[in-house]
Amino acid sequence: MASSRDDFIIAIRSAFLKKSTQQKFSLLTLVFISIFVIILSSLDFKVIRYLKIGINELVYRSSFVVSIPENFVKNSFIEVKEYSTYYNNYKKIKDNLDDLQSKNISSEITQYENKELKELINDYVSSADKILAKIIVDHESPFLKSIIINKGSKDKIKIGTNIYDQSYLIGRVIEVNYKTSRVLLLSDLNSNVPVTIAPQNIQAIITGDGDNTAQIKYIKDGILEDFTNESIVYSSGTGAIFKSGSPIGKVKIINNDKSKQIYVDFFSDFTQLKYVFAEIITKQEITSSQENFEDTGPMNAKLKILEDELEIIEQSNLKFKEENENLKAKINDLDSQIKNYQFEISNQKNKINQFNIDTEELKFLRLNLEYSHKCRKSFFNTKGFVVGTTEYKNCIMNKGRIND
Repeated sequence: MASSRDDFIIAIRSAFLKKSTQQKFSLLTLVFISIFVIILSSLDFKVIRYLKIGINELVYRSSFVVSIPENFVKNSFIEVKEYSTYYNNYKKIKDNLDDLQSKNISSEITQYENKELKELINDYVSSADKILAKIIVDHESPFLKSIIINKGSKDKIKIGTNIYDQSYLIGRVIEVNYKTSRVLLLSDLNSNVPVTIAPQNIQAIITGDGDNTAQIKYIKDGILEDFTNESIVYSSGTGAIFKSGSPIGKVKIINNDKSKQIYVDFFSDFTQLKYVFAEIITKQEITSSQENFEDTGPMNAKLKILEDELEIIEQSNLKFKEENENLKAKINDLDSQIKNYQFEISNQKNKINQFNIDTEELKFLRLNLEYSHKCRKSFFNTKGFVVGTTEYKNCIMNKGRIND
């Protein structure tokens, strides 16, 4: 292709360089043509203007078509980058939301238990530590719902150890090896958990149905109507199998044609578990160094608790008194503001009434100049009225119509 282009250039040059006179003529022709084009471009002729517009449009369209692939690649890269950023932010926000929901539900359950005033006093104190465990086997059987974690007896795991997803109770250990343990999930058909349903404070037992839900059983007749979809289900601690106050799920009501069934919709999705927490509980006897009182009897312990509660109540009363004083001061300020507003409203009403009176008086005076001869009683107008009377004023306001 390069050789053909060189041959074309050589042919043009030979056409201009055949003779010396022809060469001079060719150069002069090119010079004149250049000068002619420059002069035409400086002139504002319609044809030249359209020609310029056409050339500019052609160049613009060509550059636009050429830049399409580059712009497509650039925009695609920007969109992919923005999508990756948005997705990472979404994951962070979702994780934070799940954590906050877990903490919020645990807080609600703690409040419910505090309202019930469950104070347990024993001769030992218990402390719980949660260790992180990874799920290494997940049995996907329609009847058996269990998982195997990579923690065992060497990590102080025992049969009956409670397993959590964040703060949500999901099952308990039923088999322990040295390095692994088997966990029976709450959704298993063999799982029965004593629970408390708040805020109704109803005691019941939930049984897994092999899915991500459980059915509420063993409750008294006549209290099904007390349930709502906002009722929270948490472990009651009855039987000392599961720890008291662990959130499990929310009540889910299904109304059939003939009956009403109550299910529990678990907070955790058992099909998406990857890591869980195993709660290791250790018990330590109370010694004299750990006590704040001489006698270790339960009566003194109760008195100590009551003293602490009394102190808390007194502090709360002081806060309430301060708030009441602040509210009283605010109420007094608001009362004074209301009185000021009422005084301003009264003044404005008086001004409005005075304005209406002045307007009516001005109207009377203007009409009096025009219709006084019709309403004033005189020798020639015996039907008129005495000036200054109510009848005279009404006649003036009626524009001289006496009979109206």
